[in-house]
Amino acid sequence: MRAVTTLSVVVLASAGIGHAVVTSLDADIARVDAFKDMKNRPRAGHGMNLLLVGTDGREKIGKAERHKYRLGGAPCHCTDTMMIVHISEDRERASVVSLPRDSYAVTPPHTDRTSGRRHGGHPLKLNAAYAEGGPQLTVRTVESMTKVKIDHYVEVDFTSFMRTVDVVGGVQICTADPLKDSYTGLNLPAGRHTLAGGQALQYVRARHVDGASDLGRMKRQQRFMAALVERITSSGILLNPMKFRDVTRAVLGSVRADKGFGMDEMLDLGRAMRNFSPSSSEFTTVPIGRMGYAVKGVGSTLKWDPVKSERLFHALRQDQPLSAHRSRGVARIVSVAPQQIRVQVENGTGTAGLGRRVDAALASTGFRTTKAPTNAAARDVKRTIVAYDPRWDRSAKSLATALPGSELRPVKGLGATLKVIAGADFERVRKVRAEDPGQGEFGVVRGDEVACS
Repeated sequence: MRAVTTLSVVVLASAGIGHAVVTSLDADIARVDAFKDMKNRPRAGHGMNLLLVGTDGREKIGKAERHKYRLGGAPCHCTDTMMIVHISEDRERASVVSLPRDSYAVTPPHTDRTSGRRHGGHPLKLNAAYAEGGPQLTVRTVESMTKVKIDHYVEVDFTSFMRTVDVVGGVQICTADPLKDSYTGLNLPAGRHTLAGGQALQYVRARHVDGASDLGRMKRQQRFMAALVERITSSGILLNPMKFRDVTRAVLGSVRADKGFGMDEMLDLGRAMRNFSPSSSEFTTVPIGRMGYAVKGVGSTLKWDPVKSERLFHALRQDQPLSAHRSRGVARIVSVAPQQIRVQVENGTGTAGLGRRVDAALASTGFRTTKAPTNAAARDVKRTIVAYDPRWDRSAKSLATALPGSELRPVKGLGATLKVIAGADFERVRKVRAEDPGQGEFGVVRGDEVACS
């Protein structure tokens, strides 16, 4: 997920700190001709489209860190992560679309850069285009699949990612469930964490912490990307010329970019994006129509939903905010999705079965109840209580919204599971939902919607 760091170049440039600082950094960028001899390209739309590619390069990481963060394997020299970042024409919005590495793709005709053989178009997994034809074939394949014209190509590796996270002082993430992955060594208990570079790399690389595999990983990557933007825009880095220089050097030290993405472009883009903030960014993954699509000689792939993905890329081409396609309904909007909130129900009255009724009503609305309600110590509770650990205050407010008239009661040390003590006033559970990943046609989330609960 090294591509997340490159968006920070754009955000950092918004400081407009000065020509001299950025001029000294331009020489740090390695150049690649990603658009050489390209023909029959899509028509340019409005705004700017960057293809951000994260590779598994790790040559500059020491042996001790490689061992600690499970980076000992040989790099495959393929794309570990791929995203299209669309910067709106008015420079007030960034729309980030993740392209799954296992996406079913068909290459345009090309010459294999290893064997030198000429190929017609043939099927492969999207991340294999890089190994077969480098940045040029990667760009051509993405353009062929999306009909979105790519204006700039930026490539980042493991080293740049780790250095960037470290130099900004770490990035805060939160998780409702423990995350453990034996492949990357990730081991996070539920709660709030500030991740340094190596641990952040484990977090965004992990594919074995849930059944969602690569799609679950991309959601974590999007959350991390939004958290990184929030860290950069809220920490004063943009106002500190020396910190700005250090962070940008960390980003650019292991970056390759097309020849046209240079100092002047970064400064121009940066000046236009002075007011960029987490709420200015939106994240989604290309809609998948079929999981496990088997292709002979390629393996199991992900096939995009042809109708929904076309609407998504049409929105990019027309410079439309993806969040405009989010679903709207009668449910009350809350900051934390009920599916992310664990609840233990207690009956605080003498009414038999009230606890089971409240538990079932909360579960049907999406809350993760224990399905084992108990009796409270006090049986004369008149007003329903939502007891919560102060660290999970946003979750508590979301739960209280679903229980009209309930009382919020902080309890230090209660932990991640919230407690509902049903009172005599209980009448119903109100439907709630969060504008969060999975909502709407494209599953769009804004950068300001992913803070810890």
